Amino acid sequence: MYVYQSIAQALADHDHKTMFGLMGDANLFIVDHFVRSVGGTFVPVAYEGSAVLMALAHGRVAGRVGIATVTHGPALTNCVTALTEGARGHVPMVLLAGDTAVSNPQNLQNIDQRETVKITGAGFEQLRSPETASYDVAHAIYRAQVERRPIVLNMPVDFMWQEVEHARHVFPGFTTPSYVPEGDDLDEAIGMIASAKRPVILAGIGAKDAVPQIKALADRLEAPLATTLKAKGMFNGHPYNIDIFGTLSTPAAYEAIGKADCIVAFGTSLHHFTTDKGALMKGKRVVQINNTVTEVAKNYHPDAALVADAGLTADNIIWWLDEAEIPGSGFTAELDIAALTAHPKGDPDKAAPGFVNFEYALDRLEEALPKDRFLTTDGGRFMTEVWCRISCPNAESFIATTNFGSIGLGLQVAIGAGYAVPNRPVVLFTGDGGFMMGGINEFNTAVRMKQDLIVIVANDSAYGAEHIQFLDRKMDPGLSTFDWPSFAQVGTALGGQGILVETNDDLDRAIAAIESRDKPLLIELRLDPNDVPRMRI
Repeated sequence: MYVYQSIAQALADHDHKTMFGLMGDANLFIVDHFVRSVGGTFVPVAYEGSAVLMALAHGRVAGRVGIATVTHGPALTNCVTALTEGARGHVPMVLLAGDTAVSNPQNLQNIDQRETVKITGAGFEQLRSPETASYDVAHAIYRAQVERRPIVLNMPVDFMWQEVEHARHVFPGFTTPSYVPEGDDLDEAIGMIASAKRPVILAGIGAKDAVPQIKALADRLEAPLATTLKAKGMFNGHPYNIDIFGTLSTPAAYEAIGKADCIVAFGTSLHHFTTDKGALMKGKRVVQINNTVTEVAKNYHPDAALVADAGLTADNIIWWLDEAEIPGSGFTAELDIAALTAHPKGDPDKAAPGFVNFEYALDRLEEALPKDRFLTTDGGRFMTEVWCRISCPNAESFIATTNFGSIGLGLQVAIGAGYAVPNRPVVLFTGDGGFMMGGINEFNTAVRMKQDLIVIVANDSAYGAEHIQFLDRKMDPGLSTFDWPSFAQVGTALGGQGILVETNDDLDRAIAAIESRDKPLLIELRLDPNDVPRMRI
């Protein structure tokens, strides 16, 4: 077969059935063979970076390596932000990127693609020869799996129509749980935990496979449970779940965490938003458990650290506590969890004419949105209130595009997640600036691909984070404001259903549309830029 056929067949050899991308002269034949001959699904995007974001979300939610493809030169440079988001989020995916022919250095689209990829933190894999095509695809997928980051497979266009013998290569990924620790580090950690009077257990997304064991440890210690933002929803339903730990905690929960004397952190790198730049860790013993050594002390130096599997370690701690007959701490008996997790209700009358109150709208949407929703959010000023007020069923049902501090990534992630959960609705919250930057060009993709998608655009006609900085310094915020088009009308024009919400009655109409939707739904919340909740980070 030809090389382009061998590459597509190599994806099928790994049972990859979905690929996101945008075709160009270096990858169009791969896509054609993937769809027509191996039965794959190709999701055509409007912008190359979107393909990477969709593949990142699809792979993370599906629990496997996501697959995307673009052509060369500007197509790859359009993926730089998305690749950086994936690399910083430790998400495995493979980007099949075409490359210009070595024999054609004057090609207008020719760049050094290896150096372009390097700055993102993603890995680079060169397709070495026509004969090694299937091996190189398999090795790229293997690297993505074990290195937990995007890998760009660089494919010279002049290889595609060369004939080769296809060989099947599938390399096992060595991802079994890490060992249970032993020795002095374990003794020190157990001592700190056993002597704690007010312990708190914190978990990040790296501990998502250890929820039962961590809950059991919390019950044994009589310690409340909390999560990082990325692990939002992990301990839903537990009686002593105090929700998000850090700058997104309620004031009451923040105060309760402040009283703790020991933090036992599983699967988190203890980012400064989580620790409030270290303020929440002062006066406490901190024990960090992470299966990746580079994540230990990456952002905060703990008092004890165990490089180990979260679930196995939680079980091991319980065993030693039982062996030493250590009693529970009694800390949970001191806590009123309902009071610790309550957010002030939004006031429906606290809005100028032509606007709705954001907190009130979020409270109503929390009740009205489908209960089995997959929740995604963009970045930006509005999202902190969304993270605190809008729930998700579990940690696997939530993605916030926060790894690179970029806006404009949310809708693409929502579409990718939708392909991994085809029978569930996906909800996206985004700001007006983020939607204009990255959402407006892919909303029609959701329409074309018949996604069950609900998009809520928080529109204050401004870049809100900048707007509030001007106001704080008593400066004219005019340069941060924009006379956007009606997003509701744009959503309708792109083939979906758009609802403009300027009053509480409009909000009722939007909520009714959630129930009756039969196409992607866009709800535009008109917000007063001078009366929006402040960011909590």
